[in-house]
Parts: sequence; structure tokens; C-alpha cells
Amino acid sequence: MASSAFHARSNSLPSRPHPLIPQIDEHLCRLKSNAAAPSSIREKLNGLRDLFELVDGLLELPLTQQSLAQQCNDKQVNELLNGSLRLLDVCSVAKDAFLQAKEDTQQLQSILRRRRGDDAEFTHEAKAYLASRKKAKKLINKSLRDLKSKCGSAHPANDADTFSMLREVEGVTFVLFESLLSYISGTKMQPKSSNWSLVSKLMHSKRVTCEEEASETNEFEKVDAVLCSLIDQKSKKSKKMSTDNVQIELQKLESSIQDLEDGAECLLRLLIKTRVSILNILSH
Repeated sequence: MASSAFHARSNSLPSRPHPLIPQIDEHLCRLKSNAAAPSSIREKLNGLRDLFELVDGLLELPLTQQSLAQQCNDKQVNELLNGSLRLLDVCSVAKDAFLQAKEDTQQLQSILRRRRGDDAEFTHEAKAYLASRKKAKKLINKSLRDLKSKCGSAHPANDADTFSMLREVEGVTFVLFESLLSYISGTKMQPKSSNWSLVSKLMHSKRVTCEEEASETNEFEKVDAVLCSLIDQKSKKSKKMSTDNVQIELQKLESSIQDLEDGAECLLRLLIKTRVSILNILSH
């Protein structure tokens, strides 16, 4: 049973664990499973939000606070605080990427609405959109490289139970954020590297394959493809461009961006709350 395995890691918590502990274990197992399955990005974000709400509830319990404060040494304290800071950083990167993508999408839609047969103006804006996307991809890929390089080695198996749980949550969150950033950039998740040992050990599951990633419709990629096709038509001096499909795909993309942006904003607030709780516990 998952909850039994979780509790067996240490006797630092009461002999009869609080009901939140098996719930957290269940959510961790589900998120690990989803990370290796073609579930949607929205489902993963929602699952992560639910997990952090449970973690925050657990951190409010006096017994959890006592366990964490007594069991963590200086090295573990630094690991927890540095890990929570990295999560905030990568969540902020995702939020910034969504904001830029939304502005670019709305700008292109505005051009389409007021376009009166002026294919040249639309082509110019489409190229500007794709240039902005290229710049965003570079920034996201750099963030992904930084994310991987900052992941240390996995913690020893005999660590305090609460500490182990928080580190496991951190590892799962990193993997799902990597999936989110890869989705925004329209790129595939890269194979594991030696620096990714923390996440790979915490996940205990197979990484997402390219085929599984491709099974989810990526609105960013679809808009990129449609715009490239229209620009190609213009360069070949084809007949008047039909932008009906572009409008449809841009509307879908804007709706998707809004949903994901809302999810990332909610998750950011929870990450901040979790970090504050950890700081308060460890400072007493």
C-alpha cells in the first residue's frame, strides 16, 4: 500500500499517520504516473495544485512542524530552501512566457480583425510573432538547462520523513514544470542527463517519450505551423491568403494560454505559501 510505504521511510511521524499523509502519497503516485503518460498539461497543473494544497495543510500541523524542525540539519534546511526558491524561479519563467505569448497572440488577432485585404501588413505581423516565439524558445531552453544543472543528487533514504516528502514533492514539481516549459516552447523533453539524478531518483518512473508528448494537441505548435504556411504562400505570390484557419487557431491558443496562466498563477501562490511555512517552521 502506497501510504504504508510512505510511512515506513521513518518513524519521525506518529505511529498512526495523519490522514493527509496517505493523501499526499496518493497524489505523488498519480503525478508520477501522469508524467509518464499522455495526460494534458492542464491535468498535470491541476494535480500539482491539489498536491500543494495538501502539503500546506500538513505543514500547518504542530506534529509536522515539530518533526521538521527537530530532524533537519543545516544541510537539509539549505536544500529545502534552495529547492523552494528554484521552484518559484521556474514558475515565474512560465508565467512570463504565458504573458508574452498572450500579448503576441492578441496583437495578431487585432491585426486580423482590422485587416482589409492588406496581406502585407498581416505577413509582417506574422513574421514578428514568429520572431517573438523564437526568442521565447531560446529563453525557455536556457531556463530548462539551468533547471537541470541546479538539481543536485538525491537525498539519503534514511532522511526524516517530512523532509523526504518535501524533497519528493520538489522533484515531481520540477519534472512537471519541465513538461510545461517544453509545451510552451513546442519542443520535446530532452533525455535524462547525469545532472538530472535528483528528479530521476525521486520520480521512480519512466520519462515521457516523444511519442507520448506528441499525443497531446499543442496549440502553440499549430499556430506556428499555420503562420509559416501562410507566409510561404505569400512569398510564392499565391492567391489571396485565407486567414480563417489562423483566426480559429489563435482563438484556441488564447483560450489555452489563459487556462494555463491561471493555473500557473494559482500554483505560484501555493509555492510562496509553502516556502513561507517552511521558513517559519525552521526559524523557530
